Amino acid sequence: MNLPMLISKLFTALIVAVFALLLVLETARPLRRPKRGRGPRFRINFCLTALAFAAGTLIVRPAALGLAFWAQAHSLGLSHLLLPRLPWAQAAVGILWMDLTFYYWHRFNHLRPLLWRFHNVHHVDPDLDVTTSFRFHFGEILYSTPFRLLQVGLLGVSPATYLLYELLFNCATLFEHSNLRLPLGLERLLNKILVTPRMHGIHHSAVGPETNSNYSVVFSCWDRLNSSLRLNVPQAEIIIGVPAYLRTGDNRLAHLLKLPILRQRPYWRFPGGKAARRRYSPEIPPSAMLE
Repeated sequence: MNLPMLISKLFTALIVAVFALLLVLETARPLRRPKRGRGPRFRINFCLTALAFAAGTLIVRPAALGLAFWAQAHSLGLSHLLLPRLPWAQAAVGILWMDLTFYYWHRFNHLRPLLWRFHNVHHVDPDLDVTTSFRFHFGEILYSTPFRLLQVGLLGVSPATYLLYELLFNCATLFEHSNLRLPLGLERLLNKILVTPRMHGIHHSAVGPETNSNYSVVFSCWDRLNSSLRLNVPQAEIIIGVPAYLRTGDNRLAHLLKLPILRQRPYWRFPGGKAARRRYSPEIPPSAMLE
């Protein structure tokens, strides 16, 4: 077995192990009460995840890794110019760079209507748990390829740094989407550095301004630095999903695959026409994490 195949197998095994552990933990200590039965949701989420992983494994990762090997062989990219012969510094800067630029890419997918049509497939899940983590439309994964190439090529991210960040990214994605109730004090402590389930649960809220916040994936500092952090929403008051797409039929596999090309509904209004809004207590700052 060659080294790339071994790394790929170890990578997959670790992701599966983290997924299984979080599935058990969130079942034992759920943060939010689910609205739908697990069976149908899980089947749909696993089908979408399989298509997304196929697109990522066959297209995005080989393209990005190929560019990383080429940049390393030719010493191309800003990290080689600014940090020559400092591989650990290059790795640290590379991980921070990839996480920061993904923050902007995630935000861009929310703010550009064409991209949101695809990203919306992730958000219309009526519940949020570890199975939502990689439930993306395969089209979104495919059109992210130029972004990944720019991300890797501009800095000259090494193959090792790219794979390490991919591992961090995937584990963080599983953790923050999980429905795991951590002790509030522990989550507040973790959230000073990392994105946590309560923080990301607000990002999946049916209230538009809350969905358009908390874009970070691994490190929570990017939302703080870009004034897009919101934590002051009690988890019991959060409705997960996109208001216009909360009917049972909206979460069927065929509908989700066609969703980006269908006529779009007014996202932030419930089927009866009522807008999704929330009143915030003026005494509680947006950065205050609530139970």
